[in-house]
Amino acid sequence: MASVSSCSKKSNSKGGSKATGWKINDKKGGFQYASKFKKQATGPGLVLVEGGTFTMGKVQDDPMHDWNNTPNQQHVQSFYMDETEVTNLMYMEYLDWLKRVFPPEEDNYKNIYEGASPDTLVWRNRLGYNETMTNNYLRHPAYAEYPVVGVNWIQATEFAKWRTNRVNESILEQQRFLKKDSKVVDVKADATFDTETYLAAPTKTYGGNQEIVLQKGQKGGAKSNGAAGAGGGTANANGNSGAKNVYAQRTSGLILPEYRLPTEAEWEYAAAADVGQREYNIYKGQKKYPWSGSYTRSGKRQIKGDQLANFKQGKGDYGGIAGWSDDGADITNKVKSYPPNDFGLYDMAGNVSEWVADVYRPIIDDEANDFNYFRGNVYTKNKIGEDGKVELVTQETQKFDTLPNGRVMARNFIGQIAQVPVDEKETYLRQNFDKSDHRNYRDGDKQSTRYFDFGSSEEGDGKLKDEQRMYDSPKHNVSTDSIGNMIRKFDKSSKRTTLVNDDVRVYKGGSWRDRAYWLDPAQRRYFPQDMATDYIGFRCAMSRVGPKSDSKKSARNKKKR
Repeated sequence: MASVSSCSKKSNSKGGSKATGWKINDKKGGFQYASKFKKQATGPGLVLVEGGTFTMGKVQDDPMHDWNNTPNQQHVQSFYMDETEVTNLMYMEYLDWLKRVFPPEEDNYKNIYEGASPDTLVWRNRLGYNETMTNNYLRHPAYAEYPVVGVNWIQATEFAKWRTNRVNESILEQQRFLKKDSKVVDVKADATFDTETYLAAPTKTYGGNQEIVLQKGQKGGAKSNGAAGAGGGTANANGNSGAKNVYAQRTSGLILPEYRLPTEAEWEYAAAADVGQREYNIYKGQKKYPWSGSYTRSGKRQIKGDQLANFKQGKGDYGGIAGWSDDGADITNKVKSYPPNDFGLYDMAGNVSEWVADVYRPIIDDEANDFNYFRGNVYTKNKIGEDGKVELVTQETQKFDTLPNGRVMARNFIGQIAQVPVDEKETYLRQNFDKSDHRNYRDGDKQSTRYFDFGSSEEGDGKLKDEQRMYDSPKHNVSTDSIGNMIRKFDKSSKRTTLVNDDVRVYKGGSWRDRAYWLDPAQRRYFPQDMATDYIGFRCAMSRVGPKSDSKKSARNKKKR
């Protein structure tokens, strides 16, 4: 009787696809993939915040009785966050780049540099002398490592987009997918680098200059196996592929996710840093501040009695008595002046409050979502032309927004992919989202109900009528006419009952102007996204791709399997 070989023998797919047996990263071409990718590189300035569960909105004291915080259990995925606030020096680098690429003296670009510049007049006070900060705080080297202020939410998000492009541009140059020094030599407004443009249409990057945008296999082209070199971690370029004529794509593992503002849940989780509340594998409970203990002074022997944050200590007391019982600052202070929390993050309480990504509403709807909570999603997609290819923003199609205070800011930049709202092609028969703008989803108004009739509730411009809006905020309209004159139409109605709308954003953390009450990470406040102050700054975050952590536990579990 003929013997039958065992079916339990493993197949041999070494060097090839486990699905088809075809070779991956074949020198002759075919599917290219970073098969030896190790982990996401840590972008410049970032530290890893390992995700987990926490009680969001649990304040220790609530003497204000704002009724805008209800404790709820949330889970946050691992992400990266800036070690410190964005400093004046970092923001000045951004302004210098804008000034060189979009010269303000040219009429086409006159609003770009000014629109990105912080409002230095935020320091002025009717009954105070603060002209020293008005004239010096942003640009004087004495304040280089101080957190930038006078930046509104829109400017902060634009800075994050710029930072994404500059970091990825640097990585691709190091990996020789871009010509050496391409990021600083002869940069023009119509020939800049944009990450999403490079991924979707590499040949259109730098205005289509193929002498700068290189392919693997070209003279001076990409290394076959190199580190990303972005401040830690390793990312291999297309594995050990010898294939020619390829660009770096997401499959290469080189392109970092975008820098962005952290969500409110991420910021609060990172600030609380309950990871340090374990002793002998016992969780000791949530902290009142980013540090352990119920007091703002250190109990450690070396620095006993020192203040652990920069905040207002009492009426007319912004730092303490000179030389004694002092927190070391009267306005903001140099970053890293106080000890970090258990995630290694500095100034998560005090110094400056910080913008987060969320649109403000008094409630956190944990019944709708308890995973990576965020209110503010506006989904868009790439604009596709009649030729089936993505359309880029040109000088003719670049758009500017006029804010209620009269400031003009660029909405998009030349060389970026034009964006349009998602439509029925993306939303039809979906259950997880049904339109482009979800900022006011389930916020308690009538349109949040199941049978709301949108057709009878909208004005000519598509906005809800006053009687249909739960948050009856003022509706200002500021625009410019054909010759550039500003037209202001301020809402003078006496019937407005709130300032809450889709354009107010949450800011977190206490500042140098705040009492200790606001140092609790769970406290939340809001401010119009187009306005700035002398006490609100920001820091960036970045999502983590791949495993939750780099701990050895993951490796042990892998061995067990």
